[in-house]
Parts: sequence; structure tokens; C-alpha cells
Amino acid sequence: MNQVRVIGGLWRSRLLRFPSGEGLRPTPDRVRETLFNWLGQDLSGKFCLDLFAGAGALGFEAASRGAAKVVLVDHAGKAAHALRKNIEALGASGIVEVVAMDALEYLSFHETSGQKRFDVVFMDPPYRQGWIQRLEPLLAGLLEPDAALYAEAEFPIAALGSWKAMRQGRAGQVYFHLLHQEPSA
Repeated sequence: MNQVRVIGGLWRSRLLRFPSGEGLRPTPDRVRETLFNWLGQDLSGKFCLDLFAGAGALGFEAASRGAAKVVLVDHAGKAAHALRKNIEALGASGIVEVVAMDALEYLSFHETSGQKRFDVVFMDPPYRQGWIQRLEPLLAGLLEPDAALYAEAEFPIAALGSWKAMRQGRAGQVYFHLLHQEPSA
């Protein structure tokens, strides 16, 4: 098993264990630190979605920093099993939920279910598979109007529909972005 450390909040320094998998690359500590500086360290009351959760580093960081609810979505059985084990180890069952489902299937389900929209969404999809473009049309039904959208990609992103990159950075070959919706005039 591989491991990644939670870098802030209630579970600071706790280890998350996850299996090896093709394309599974947890967001590095430095990038997570930058992201949570952008978002603010306290996510109290926020509803968060970690789409393509993998190791769950972003979702567990959000929960560690006070998020009211975090949904981790990953279709890989081994990853979902490891995420559930980490929830158990951290005692996070009331806060963090795992959904073993394809991302597009989850977004379609969420859109029609009438469930609460998310305040923060983390997207770190597999590279070179067109996920960002496929997900873009479904974002409006997923996010609160004042939500934050975090996206990692192998290319820079200026906008996703009405969501504009307000902050961005690069770590090696990875571009990371914090997007917010443009206010309507």
C-alpha cells in the first residue's frame, strides 16, 4: 500500500493508505497547501465533492478542515475499498461518504436526484482521456452559484463554461486551477 499524509486540520499528520493503480497520483503536499491557502483553512459547513477521489487526499483534507460533508467518488473497486478503510481509521463515517461509481454516472445521478449542490468540488481526472471536456456541461447542476471548483489537468484551463480560473499554478507537468463562476450582470 502507498500512503499520503493529511497536511492540515483535525487529522493533520495522519496517514491515508491507498493501492497502486494506473494513473493514481495523489495531489502533492505543496499543491494541497497552496489550494487550501486559496480556499481558506476553515471549510466549516461546506459540502464538498472529490470527483476521481483516488487516494482521497483532497476530500480528506477538506473534512479535516471542518467540511460538513464530503463525497468521494471513484469507480475503481480497490480505491473505493481503501477510501472506506481510511474513513474507518479516521472515525469519519458521519462526514465522509464513498460512492463507487463512474464520474459521469454520478453527475447524471446527482443532477436528477434533487440532492444539495456542492460548495467545493475537486476534480483531478485521469489525463489524456477528455474528462474535463465531458464534465464541463454537467457543472452547472452540481455547484452552488458561489462555489469553488478546483481542477487539475495536463494543460492550463482559463475557463470551464461560466467558471473562470481565478488562481492557477503549475507543479512539474501538472496545472492546477481554482475557478469561480462569473457573476451575472
